[in-house]
Amino acid sequence: MDDEEILSWVQQQAAGARCVFSVCTGALICGAAGLLKGRRATTHWAAFHLLPFFGAIPSNERVVVDGEYVFAAGVTAGIDGALLVAAALRGDEVAQAIQLHMQYAPEPPFNSGKPETAPAEILEKARHAVKAVTEQRESTARRVASRLGIPVSPSGNR
Repeated sequence: MDDEEILSWVQQQAAGARCVFSVCTGALICGAAGLLKGRRATTHWAAFHLLPFFGAIPSNERVVVDGEYVFAAGVTAGIDGALLVAAALRGDEVAQAIQLHMQYAPEPPFNSGKPETAPAEILEKARHAVKAVTEQRESTARRVASRLGIPVSPSGNR
């Protein structure tokens, strides 16, 4: 999020793109590049609270489509987002064929794939496991918000 060379490259690519597709915390890179201002977006649950630092409108959905931008919440949501992008660019039949070839028909053995459904003790352990990186991301996001001129209160709210 602080690498100006990377952020400049992302901005250049987005400027002429038919579609900008972000998976998981890639949304933070898009945000640091100034691409989220006024856009609905999502990201991994552990970084979701950082979206306002980039001027985004957080949307707690698995996949969010905002114009030519597609945001997938987590890694597996990236498959869903990729299928939507394939459908948008090449049609539903192509996307359905891709899904079939991948044999993508998820049947997760547990219902703990998001904070709202995970058992409390599992969620707490997961939050603890990502605490250091989450704090580092927030510190960086605060610097980026300042650089982008996006006001953020000490609690993180705009």
